[in-house]
Amino acid sequence: MERTWPDFVGFYAASRDGCLRMVLAVVGDRPLAEDLTAEAFTRAWMSWRKLAHHPAPQAWVVRTALNLNVSWWRRRRREMALAGSAWSPPVVDNDPDLDRHDLRAAVLRLPPRQRDVLILRVFFDLDTRAIAQALGIAPGTVGTHLHRALAALRTQVLAPTDQEATP
Repeated sequence: MERTWPDFVGFYAASRDGCLRMVLAVVGDRPLAEDLTAEAFTRAWMSWRKLAHHPAPQAWVVRTALNLNVSWWRRRRREMALAGSAWSPPVVDNDPDLDRHDLRAAVLRLPPRQRDVLILRVFFDLDTRAIAQALGIAPGTVGTHLHRALAALRTQVLAPTDQEATP
């Protein structure tokens, strides 16, 4: 039952920056992304015997970090409700004309599941089966979310403005 420290160190060194970038792309706050990624890697170390054989351990770390973020918001919402103040989650502006050419802002405007699928596909280069397994959804659902995410990004980021469309 000995954990293989050199294997984990190699995995951590090769994966940390990529995982941090993916979590940062989703949460948009660097200190929070660093905390979430560190906690996710701690949990990866604790489960390394099983995780070392996972088909996509980087995706597991990112998913764990994003789940931690959701848990944090849920705890915060309960704490605020108990304190008697009105709390609402942060709002992402859905105006398609705002930051038209800012890909990061467009990705953050996607629904969470579409954003997760897109990040795992584009940044981690995972195939449909690996994404489905990492997120616990059907492969067909992965394709649907990816298609919708790409269509939304095409509309928000790649669509020409009125001035560009007229010759």
